Amino acid sequence: MDMNTPICDFVNEYISSGKTRLHMPGHKGLCPECATINDINKFDITEIYGADVLYHSSGIIKESENNAATLYGTARTVYSCEGSSLSIRAMMYLIKSKYGKLKVLATRNAHSTFITACALLDIEIEWVYGENLISVTDIEESVIESSNAQAVYITSPDYLGNIADIEKIAHICHKHNKLLVVDNAHGAYLKFLNNDLHPITLGADMCVDSAHKTLPVLTGGGYLHISKNADAQFSGNVENAMRLFASTSPSYIIMQSLDMTNKYLSVGYKKKLNNFIIELDKLKANITIDQTGTEPLKLTLMPKSYGYTGDEIYDILFKNGFVCEFSDPDFVVMMFTPEIPVSELERLYKVINSIEKRAPIVSKAPLVQIHSQTMPVRQAVLAQSEEVNIENAVGRICSTPSVACPPAIPIVMCGETITEYDKEIFNYYSIDKCRVVKV
Repeated sequence: MDMNTPICDFVNEYISSGKTRLHMPGHKGLCPECATINDINKFDITEIYGADVLYHSSGIIKESENNAATLYGTARTVYSCEGSSLSIRAMMYLIKSKYGKLKVLATRNAHSTFITACALLDIEIEWVYGENLISVTDIEESVIESSNAQAVYITSPDYLGNIADIEKIAHICHKHNKLLVVDNAHGAYLKFLNNDLHPITLGADMCVDSAHKTLPVLTGGGYLHISKNADAQFSGNVENAMRLFASTSPSYIIMQSLDMTNKYLSVGYKKKLNNFIIELDKLKANITIDQTGTEPLKLTLMPKSYGYTGDEIYDILFKNGFVCEFSDPDFVVMMFTPEIPVSELERLYKVINSIEKRAPIVSKAPLVQIHSQTMPVRQAVLAQSEEVNIENAVGRICSTPSVACPPAIPIVMCGETITEYDKEIFNYYSIDKCRVVKV
């Protein structure tokens, strides 16, 4: 199906009209002193007559969002110009507005936005622990034990490329009358795999996608998806939820990017994506360094057994013209899209396999310990806080999560007391300071 692009069409017609812009933004589409960005400026408009209003849409934005909903098979899909962070806040508000007093089961790799959203909305969090942070067994045990939780919140794919079994988790949640909501920030493309792995398809009630992470969308472009099987009040209240947290000056450049991506996804993208994955799988299969994760468009190396830290591999690749997404002592993460030429995959393979193997590094990453909640998350986040050296943090209550262990898994959560063991983990990841509740 060849999608139309109503937002892009409107803006292009507006540019062609040559009208004088007596409205925001200040550059008016013209900036003689900034000639290099004139092409961008002329596309940057605001909510003038005919351009519709984001989060109160009835015209071209609503039409474009409906196109996205068709592509993803949702009851409702709305755009975010502020990434998944805005969508996460809105999603949690929707659940809160349904239940009032709310308790959510969440895995420890939850994004910091989830934590602060729960603090602002006065949502209680119960953390799900386990060796595998997205284990079906761990989640099922937590769901059974926590009868007063109304929802389960998981992050899948995670930063290292692990994908949860959403279908089984959704079945467990719905069997026990709990919602399943998913931070799918890294997985907007999963809908278009030959084997559709998008959370909405597999049974999630709601999920957020950072379109800009894996699709050709400008930074800040994202989606909040609501399932056709979810409570109708979520779809009916979603714009109000987004408006509660969003800027009143959304970026029309980002919206045009989302709009044009509908067309991109509807014409040949699925074939392009899956053909690219075949080539990327060949690369993965022939690399001699250990790997982790199952996400198709992510390559995560664990190079210690090969004699290198993740940071060292990052530096080697950087010197050869490859800039990776992330590295730390244990991992180096690479994110791919079909926009990358296959010739670059071939070059990457040659660089990685030219790295001389060394004696293994035997040190292992310390595991995050189970903490008890000393202070409610909301109270800790909103309390007066101060920054202290890690050496002086033991015994203090964490007010802001320090993310590093592994990527995006906070060592200590807001409201938990920092221990001697935590100090060792902070030191391992070279974190020198943290914020604690002021006494």
